Amino acid sequence: MQNAIIMITNLRLRTYIGLNLEEKNKKQDIVLNIEVHYPVEEACLNDNIEDALNYKVITKAIINHVENGRFLLLERLVSSVLRITVDHRWVTYAKVTIDKPHALRFADSVSLSLSWQK
Repeated sequence: MQNAIIMITNLRLRTYIGLNLEEKNKKQDIVLNIEVHYPVEEACLNDNIEDALNYKVITKAIINHVENGRFLLLERLVSSVLRITVDHRWVTYAKVTIDKPHALRFADSVSLSLSWQK
């Protein structure tokens, strides 16, 4: 069995994330990197769209969830995006990393990663 690895790289979204009053009242930039594995043998053999994982559907669900949500913790945001990512029965592994740019004074960003495996 062959596994496909879909990489969604640097998906830039805005959401309410954080504990401070300013963070609760002003959307912030976040950057998502998502890795999804699924068996791809049938799609390779048949060239049939029904045999491929539709990453556009997953991405649209993530965008809707993130941009319309409010989160106190980065942990909560990452875990909820991971749940959306692994919702399809074909997914065998997924990893989500979300960066919060400029969260610390002397750092480019703070990031958190979570992974899941079937």
